[in-house]
Amino acid sequence: MNLSGKRIIVTGGAGLVGSHLARSLRADNDVVVADDLSKGTRDRVPDGVEFVQADMTDLQDVADVITADVDLVFHLAAYTDTNYAEPRKLFEENTEMTYNVLERMDEVGVDNIAFTSSSTVYGEAPRPTPEDYAPLEPISVYGASKLADEGLLSTYAHSKDFTVWCFRFANIVGPNQRGNVIPDFIEKLLDDPETLEILGDGRQEKSYLHVTECVDAICHVVANADRAMNSYNLGTRTTTSVTRIADIVTDVMDLDPEYEYTGGDRGWEGDVPRMRLSVEKLSGLGWEAELSSDYVVRRAAEELYAELE
Repeated sequence: MNLSGKRIIVTGGAGLVGSHLARSLRADNDVVVADDLSKGTRDRVPDGVEFVQADMTDLQDVADVITADVDLVFHLAAYTDTNYAEPRKLFEENTEMTYNVLERMDEVGVDNIAFTSSSTVYGEAPRPTPEDYAPLEPISVYGASKLADEGLLSTYAHSKDFTVWCFRFANIVGPNQRGNVIPDFIEKLLDDPETLEILGDGRQEKSYLHVTECVDAICHVVANADRAMNSYNLGTRTTTSVTRIADIVTDVMDLDPEYEYTGGDRGWEGDVPRMRLSVEKLSGLGWEAELSSDYVVRRAAEELYAELE
C-alpha cells in the first residue's frame, strides 16, 4: 500500500510507537491520532497531526473516529503491560477494542488495518522463532489477548476481504518510555545509587529494537506486503540479557551498584525468559535492523536518563 496521500487513523497514537509512527506518516498523509490518554500523553502527539481523545472500548468514540473517508487504520491502542494487575480487564478490553475497530471499519467500508501484536503470542518457543511456528501457546494473559486479536484480524482478512498487516514485536524501546526494564533501572538507581534490584536471575535474554527502526519496519511492510493476512516479526538478530542491561545502564549513569537478584528464571509470572524472533521473512521483504540489541539498549538508556535525571 502506498503510504502517501492517505487519511490514516492511529489508535494509541500518544504512546511510544504510535507517536513516532504518526510523526513518520504526517508529511505525506492526513493523520489522526485517537487515544484515551490512559497511558500516552498529549504532548507526545506531533505537530501537524489531528488529535482526538477517544476510547476504543466506547462504540460512539470508535464511530466518531473511523469514518468512510479513512484509508488505513493503525490499531495500536491496548494495555501493553505483560504483568498488569488486572488480567481479566486487560484481556477483555484489548479484545473489545480490536473487535470494535474491525466492526466499525466493516460498517463504513474501510478495509486496511495494521495491528501491533507481540512476540508473547509464541510463548516459550524454540529460538529464533519464525512466523509459521506452531502451536502458539502464550503463557501470559497479555499474550493470550494478542493471540485472540490476531484471530479476529485473520477472520476479517479471510471473510471480509480486509488487508491486514500484523506485527509481532520484540522489545521496543526509546525516549519517553516508562514501565519497562530500562527506565525501571534508571528510576531505581536515581533513588538508591548503591544497590539495584534485578527481577529473576538476570539471565533472561531478549531482542531489543529501537522505536525509530520499529516504525521504519512497519511502514516498509505496509508498503511492500500485499497478502490478505501479512504477519511479520519485528526484531533484531541479536539479544541481550537483563544483567547486561543493568551493566549498560549503570555505565551510562556512571555508577557501580551491588546487584541484588530476586531469584528464579523469570521476572514475573508469564514472563518469557528467553526470546529471539526469526527475521528472515522481514529480511526477504527487504528490511533488516541496523542496530544491535546492546546498542539499542545503550541509546535508550542515554535518552531516558537525560529525561529522568
